[in-house]
Amino acid sequence: MQPDKPAVLDYLRTLQRRITDRFGELDPGGPFRTDSWQRPGGGGGETRISRGGTLLEQGGVGFSHVMGTGLPPSASQSRPELAGARWEAMGVSLVFHPVNPYVPTTHLNVRFFIAEPDQGPPVWWFGGGFDLTPYYPFDEDVLHWHRVARATCEPFGPQVYDEHKAWCDRYFFLRHRNETRGIGGLFFDDLNDGGFERCFTYQQAVGNAFLDAYVPIVERRRSLPYTDRERQFQLYRRGRYIEFNLVYDRGTLFGLQSGGRTESILMSLPPQVRFEYDWHPEPGSPEARLYSDYLRPRDWLGEL
Repeated sequence: MQPDKPAVLDYLRTLQRRITDRFGELDPGGPFRTDSWQRPGGGGGETRISRGGTLLEQGGVGFSHVMGTGLPPSASQSRPELAGARWEAMGVSLVFHPVNPYVPTTHLNVRFFIAEPDQGPPVWWFGGGFDLTPYYPFDEDVLHWHRVARATCEPFGPQVYDEHKAWCDRYFFLRHRNETRGIGGLFFDDLNDGGFERCFTYQQAVGNAFLDAYVPIVERRRSLPYTDRERQFQLYRRGRYIEFNLVYDRGTLFGLQSGGRTESILMSLPPQVRFEYDWHPEPGSPEARLYSDYLRPRDWLGEL
């Protein structure tokens, strides 16, 4: 079956609208501003940004559909045979940085890529996933997040959750810090096994599960009182988010190398952040527990 690009585009636009509509209900004081843009090399997108509300200090949900000829290094290094091919990339990506330190930062991305070389059939794949980056984790929230992830994967085979959870742990890992970015979730890339329809169905399942996974955590934690201590720790840990996105993230590198809109690509960066030289948490503190108990790969559903 040939890839149905219009169906993927329709789903992605609908997903962006569903998520921004839901968070518009949760945070009416921070409506999403829409920024439509065109890429000089071909295509464009629509970025929706929320700032100044009581829930999100900054939230961005971006849709993009870009195309060109000749892949950037971030995409062609593992597929040199496609280096000069015509290509299209489409996706939805979001990052939410909440106000309250007890509400985790979160990320979702679902994307589709297709290259059409001069010789041979099109080469396509899906990628994406979602992950959670808490500052003060609650076991109840971690379990809920991973239960939704597991339930999302179950219709596609008993091994899918374990494989894509492990992939998430490997991918969202700051090697220079020897720590995970958060408590993980799901991650997959280069997915084309089983044909287009099956892979597209899985991508939709992952995208649709995001609100089920994240909104209950938001509703439980958004009104918890906090002090400047928790706020300062949140700002410090946001620095790790910046480190990962600018050093390791393939999507960020692809967007910048392919001539995408810089502001939309870097919407994932938090509006405020704090860096400290060689800072360490106080032993026995809640901050120390984040490092000792959460910032490492774990079998959450088996251990908690």
